[in-house]
Amino acid sequence: MPRGAEQAAIEQRRATIRDVAERAGVSTATVSRVLNRNYPVAQETRERVESAMRELGYVVNAHARALAGASNRTVGIIVSEIVDPFFAFIARGVEREAARTGRLCLVCCTEGDPKRELAFVDLLHEQRADAVVLVGGSIADRTYTAELTRRAQELHAGGASLVLCGRPSLGGRVPAAAVEYDNEGGAFAITDHLLNQGHERILYLGGPPGVSTTRDRLAGYRRAHELRGVAPDDDLVHTGAFSRGFGYRTMRDLLRRRRDFTAVFAANDIVAAGVAQALEEAGVRIPGEVSLVGYDDVPVAEEMRPRLTTVHIPLEEMGRQALRLALPSEDDDDWRAPSTGVLRLGTHIVVRESVAPRTPGRARRG
Repeated sequence: MPRGAEQAAIEQRRATIRDVAERAGVSTATVSRVLNRNYPVAQETRERVESAMRELGYVVNAHARALAGASNRTVGIIVSEIVDPFFAFIARGVEREAARTGRLCLVCCTEGDPKRELAFVDLLHEQRADAVVLVGGSIADRTYTAELTRRAQELHAGGASLVLCGRPSLGGRVPAAAVEYDNEGGAFAITDHLLNQGHERILYLGGPPGVSTTRDRLAGYRRAHELRGVAPDDDLVHTGAFSRGFGYRTMRDLLRRRRDFTAVFAANDIVAAGVAQALEEAGVRIPGEVSLVGYDDVPVAEEMRPRLTTVHIPLEEMGRQALRLALPSEDDDDWRAPSTGVLRLGTHIVVRESVAPRTPGRARRG
């Protein structure tokens, strides 16, 4: 069989120790010795075997060896934070789709550390997961992107799939699918909603700087101002964490120093909950004195009083579609994967009671 055809055939299934042996031109016993490092092997031979392993995406795993290369029917999902509803609802969508296809779902938490993210991709590859779903915003770093690209290629060579969920695609030449949502469009719409209510001094609060999620939401915030002919004020932008504590502390500190805003765009609903607490403690009424909006539309938005106007993201559906992209089923006659490998879902505003028209003269400097 020609080498190209051989490679294509191997990519349709899991690479085995026999595939590595044939590629390296050695016996399976020699490959085992290289893997186990329990018997002397010439350096040139070792390098040839290791090169073959990289080309085929072969990953050592004791359980996988016992299964003789068979899939253990698992999928993995990597999130930044388990208790954050944004990640929890996406994870539920992945888990439910995994269960529908008879697979188990392994959940890994990075706590926002890109190095742990890459380490978990390696771990799930080693565990022979059929798919790895990587959730949440990404950092703009060439080294990280190159490392993730290499891992996507290794997963693909081993018959598995990498899916990026809620983050930008790695590009058409990288064998990784992506499920996106209209992040920038949602931020534009919610900001425009506030501008339409007469608010021109809109405080933007939350989201780690340098992360794609924050970058896109700020782009929508700024575009809405520009199209309305309102110059955005960079002094009103305060990035940070996606946490309730950040929203509370930052709003509390700002209220002590200034009150030259009439509305707050919290980077997510959890930040908005912290903002609302700080406003309540300061005796500032929502929406009578300050209007407040969030993003994500997780349960806390309905639980707040007044209920929070926010941007709805189809979180659980994103998780479900991510796994369908990774593991398309012939039984899904009504579903077709996009030819680009990138599926984009829409967002929309959910209008509740936390926004009111701006009263002239309401904003004042502290």
